[in-house]
Amino acid sequence: MSCFLFETHAHTSEVSRCAQIPAAKVIADYESAGYDGIVITDHMNEGSIGRLKNRPWDEKVDFFINGYNKALEAAERSGKGMTVLLGAEVCFDKDPNDYLVFGISEDFLRRCGDLTSLGLKNFRKIADENNLLIFQAHPFRVSMAVTDYRILDGIEVYNGNSSHNSNNDAAMFWADKYSLLKSSGSDFHGMWGMKPGGIYFESPVRTNSDFISALKENNYLLK
Repeated sequence: MSCFLFETHAHTSEVSRCAQIPAAKVIADYESAGYDGIVITDHMNEGSIGRLKNRPWDEKVDFFINGYNKALEAAERSGKGMTVLLGAEVCFDKDPNDYLVFGISEDFLRRCGDLTSLGLKNFRKIADENNLLIFQAHPFRVSMAVTDYRILDGIEVYNGNSSHNSNNDAAMFWADKYSLLKSSGSDFHGMWGMKPGGIYFESPVRTNSDFISALKENNYLLK
C-alpha cells in the first residue's frame, strides 16, 4: 500500500475554543510532518457555534466553516498539494459524547440546519441519506458513554491527544468485537502530545467522495 497519509481529527483556533493554533499554521505543521491530507474537524458544540446564541443558523455555519476555509486557502497558497476536507466533531444536545462526522459540505450544513439539536438517532437517518459516516470519537474516555454500536459506522480506536486518557486499547477491542470501521487521529489542538495519529490510503484522496469510499471499502491502514 502506498503512503498517502491523512489526518482525521484536527482543530483550528478560529472555531474550536480549546484549540491554540490558527488554521494556516495547522496546515504548515502537517505539511512539515509529512501528511498528504487532513480533515478539519472543528467542534460543533456549545463552546463553538453555541457562542453565537440566537443568531441565524447561516451565521453559525459561516463561523463554523471559517477554520476549514482558512486551512484550504493556506494549502492552496503553499502549493504542496495537501488535500483539505471539511468534517465536524459534533456534540448533540443531552449527549455526553463526541462524534466525528465525515463527508459533510457547506451546502449540506446550510440545508440540514442545527445538527446538535437532532440527537444521534435522528441524525443517523440524515447521514445515510447524504453518504456521511459517523465515528464516535475517543469513546472510552472517562467522561464518555458507550453508544449503541448499531447507530455508528465506526469508532476512533486511536486518539493521540496527550491531555486525556482515551483508553485506546479498549476502543480497539470494541471495534473488533462489533466489526466497526476504525479511525486513528491526532486530535490536534496545538501540540502533538502522544504519537500523532492518521490513516494511510492506497491512493490519493482528493474529495469527500474519495474519502468516504475508501473508508467504506476498508481500503486503508491505521498509522
